[in-house]
Formats: sequence, structure tokens, C-alpha cells
Amino acid sequence: MFTAEIFKSDKRQKTGERLIEVQDTSFESAEETLAAFAEVYPAPKFRIEVHQTMVEKRNAMNGEVFMERYDTPYYCSPSSETYWSM
Repeated sequence: MFTAEIFKSDKRQKTGERLIEVQDTSFESAEETLAAFAEVYPAPKFRIEVHQTMVEKRNAMNGEVFMERYDTPYYCSPSSETYWSM
């Protein structure tokens, strides 16, 4: 499973682009996901980032490996010390 983040050029933003959509897909590869979204969002105005939705992390307390969504904030992840110090 992959997640596509679509950014649009926007000179009003400090970074020069803004996030317009985040969509989870069920494609088998990142290339398939990119190809599917490239048809809808043409390259000059849009930028597409494809991420694997679930990533493997290691628990900071017991070292156990677990799966976590790629965009989980650091302080909300059991793989960080800040999670366990609250």
C-alpha cells in the first residue's frame, strides 16, 4: 500500500508550493501509483511524492519491531524517547 501526496505550485507560500491532497492507494508499486496520479496532475504545476504507507520502526523501550504510518509525528511514536517521557 502506498500514499500519494500531491503538491501544487503556489508563489504565495514560503516554500513555493502547497499540499492539496493526500490519498492512500492499493497499488502494488510506487511506479504504478506515480503513473496513475501523473495523468490527473500534470508535471509543470504539480509535484507528486509517493511514500510507503506503513514503515517498520523499533520500540524505544523494549526494542520490539512494529509497523507505523509514515507520517506519524515523532512525539506520538513509541520509537521516540519523547513518547515515553510524557
